[in-house]
Amino acid sequence: MPTAYVVLLVSNLIFATGYSVARIVLEDIGPATLAMARLTIGSLILVPWAWRGLTAAKLSREDHWRLALTGVVGFTLAFALGNWGLAHSTASNAALLITVEPASLILLSPLLLGERLSRGELLGAALAILGATVIVVNGIPGVTQALVPHWQGDLILVLSGLAYAAYSLIARPVLLRHPALVVTASSILWGAAGMLPLAALEWAAGPGPVWTSRAVTGTLYLGVVMTALGYAAWNWCLERVETPRVAIFLNLQPLGGALLGVWWLGERLTPFTVAGGILILAGLHLTVKARRRG
Repeated sequence: MPTAYVVLLVSNLIFATGYSVARIVLEDIGPATLAMARLTIGSLILVPWAWRGLTAAKLSREDHWRLALTGVVGFTLAFALGNWGLAHSTASNAALLITVEPASLILLSPLLLGERLSRGELLGAALAILGATVIVVNGIPGVTQALVPHWQGDLILVLSGLAYAAYSLIARPVLLRHPALVVTASSILWGAAGMLPLAALEWAAGPGPVWTSRAVTGTLYLGVVMTALGYAAWNWCLERVETPRVAIFLNLQPLGGALLGVWWLGERLTPFTVAGGILILAGLHLTVKARRRG
């Protein structure tokens, strides 16, 4: 398996842990505050790390606009909507509804980036997305009522998934011209700048955050591992692998997040979770196998 695929596999399993951690942290601090803290920590790590590249990079006006849009949409909106949705839903549903992101990337990449999947990869993608859908509705779409109790939070999570997809679609052309670390550091700075007004409004409305030991630990984990290192790894892969192929691996997050929610938060494990997981893994296997043949 190519190195980029291994990194995608590991990083998406790590990303899956973020939903359960964030769900716990949100009991003590607000959604915008958590997003602002993640972006601040990520900036403090990535900007010094990428400083030499940032000063040497010859970014065009279009690159600057794309990086600004990437930060505001892919970080500010995605993080804010993700946290607000998670506050009114479950960790499992947050992980499962992220399937909106790979589906959007696979559908839009041919139109916006001219990147396409082979027939085998399309079948693998379809199986992976079907598996995530089976888990999130906890049965057959249109029959089960499992999603209804959290529909408001879930709708916000769908919008968050679209914002995450926009991040990769907007950033991909810049990543073809500039190092991944430069793109990540620049976009995360824009994301932090965009999040500041939202966090200020949340602080003004009150009540303020309660920085318990679990809130501090969870925020540091989300900022260092999920944001700084996670997005550096994601952009490194996006620099080397076409967007729709990267998107298929995102379906590991619903599976990992659901299983972690069951184990850590006591959320219910159903036969549909198991069946959906099998479909996701089968889809990934088919995708990698088809890519090798290609």
